[in-house]
Amino acid sequence: MTSGWKTLAEKLGRSLRVALLGAPLLLGPAASWAFDLDGLMAQLAASKGGDARFTEQRFVRGVEGPLESRGTLSFSPPDKLVRRTESPREESMVVDGNTLTLSRGGRTRTMALDSMPEVRGMVDAMRGTLNGDGRILKQQFRSTLSGTEASWALQLQPLDDRLAAQVRSMRLTGRGGDVLGIEMELIGGDRSVMRITPARAAAKAPS
Repeated sequence: MTSGWKTLAEKLGRSLRVALLGAPLLLGPAASWAFDLDGLMAQLAASKGGDARFTEQRFVRGVEGPLESRGTLSFSPPDKLVRRTESPREESMVVDGNTLTLSRGGRTRTMALDSMPEVRGMVDAMRGTLNGDGRILKQQFRSTLSGTEASWALQLQPLDDRLAAQVRSMRLTGRGGDVLGIEMELIGGDRSVMRITPARAAAKAPS
């Protein structure tokens, strides 16, 4: 075999080994060209809930500068979502099925989630996404997915008239099966931007 053919054979051999060894990776980030809503929902469904920390900025018309808060989030499939705010004051929001419980300053109020379309829309978007339930999202929102598995953005626009009268859009961002951000724009110009750090990522962060 001449040196030219030998070099070509070696290159082909290396390419074949790389292809075989890397075959499992084709289902991961390398397949970003095939990334779609069903693929995202499958990854989210496999996450099985969990805990996270959040920081949120709310931009309110007539108020100078953003209103900032921080605290924790937890999700227990299929429908229990807990948000506990630590600052600027302690309060909590617990959604279990269709029951919403708000606690602040030693007072607790319980109500049906259906009576608050703005909150219901936010909760349905979060629970549907965290559950990997594309059916719920398609029923209640016009969904547009962009990006890749390593950095995706899911734009949601309400289909329900009551919700659309209050919420203009929601945008969830993330990586793989992790939701890392939620932005919500309300009718009238108010909006909120939440950044989320999963508990396992927070544990790895340097102290």
